[in-house]
Amino acid sequence: MTAMTVVENPLRKLVLTALLASVGVVLSGFSIPLGPTRCFPVQHAVNAIAGVLLGPWWAAGAAFTTSTLRVALGTGTLFAFPGSIPGALAVGFAASALKKRRLAAVLAEPLGTSIVGTGLSAAVIAPAIHSGATFAMLFPPFLASSASGAFLGALVLAALSRFGQEAAVPVRR
Repeated sequence: MTAMTVVENPLRKLVLTALLASVGVVLSGFSIPLGPTRCFPVQHAVNAIAGVLLGPWWAAGAAFTTSTLRVALGTGTLFAFPGSIPGALAVGFAASALKKRRLAAVLAEPLGTSIVGTGLSAAVIAPAIHSGATFAMLFPPFLASSASGAFLGALVLAALSRFGQEAAVPVRR
């Protein structure tokens, strides 16, 4: 498998961030309501792809944009913010640390989402919206959604790598 190329050009990063966020919004109708949350594995796939190709901050921007639009459109809840941004950051930082094995960074998505995201959701969002959601109640759906989404993101990244990432994500050399 060829190495993943990180997009360096700021305009290309902006365009790819917007594209990934729009994919997340367009497909947000396929979320699964579980308790007070709406589990959305596509968001975690977007996080995995953005984290590996764009880095932590652009990936977090894509997650924030997708969450904002999903909440505004009614296809997401406030749990979308802590349920997506920590996973995107985790993948981005892991990809930076694992320069030669960037694809393995997608494993950080479930860690960031299910541990940090669940903790933030239970400590901040649940009390703010007067929900009785606890860490134990939110952890299983967050883990299932993020693990399946990370797997989907890994499949997309592997396909990009196998079939020539440059064909899908042009990068200037």
